[in-house]
Amino acid sequence: MVERERSYAWDDPTELAGAGMQMAGLDYLRAMLHGDLPLPPICATIGFRFVEFEEGRAVMELEPGEHQYNPIGTVHGSVIVALLDSVSGSAVHTTLPAGVGYTTVSLSTSFLRPVRADTGVLRAEGTLLRAGRSLALAEAKLVDTDGAMYGHAISNCMILGR
Repeated sequence: MVERERSYAWDDPTELAGAGMQMAGLDYLRAMLHGDLPLPPICATIGFRFVEFEEGRAVMELEPGEHQYNPIGTVHGSVIVALLDSVSGSAVHTTLPAGVGYTTVSLSTSFLRPVRADTGVLRAEGTLLRAGRSLALAEAKLVDTDGAMYGHAISNCMILGR
C-alpha cells in the first residue's frame, strides 16, 4: 500500500465566532467569502469552499477526494451530510441580525448517487423555505456540473437569541 498524507491549518474558531456575533448573518458569511474573515475550520477539515451568499440562499462547493473515503471506496456519507447541513444552515444565517444565531434541530438527508474522487466538483445550494420567530426550515441540494442530483436535505433550525 502507498501511504498518503494530508495536512492543513486553521484560525482560532472562537475569535471567528465572536466576530460573527457582532455582524448580521449575511455580512458575516460574505466577509468570510471575500477573505475579510478567516473560514471556519470545518471548511479545511472536510474540504468545501464558500461560493455565494444572498438573503435566504447559500452556495458551497466540494471537490471530492479519496481522503474522504469510507471502507467501501466512496466518499463517506458524513461528508455529504456536513456539507448539506452547512449550506442549509447558512441559508438561514443569511437572514439573521447581529447577535442572533441558530443551531440545527433536525436534518433529513437522502443520498441519491455515490460520490467518488472522480465525480468532480459538486455544488450544494441551500434555500430558506420558511422562517418563524424561533424555528426555520431550509432545503439543500447537491448537484454535479451537469445538474445530476447526488443528495438532498431538509433542515429544521432553532433560532437563538431573539
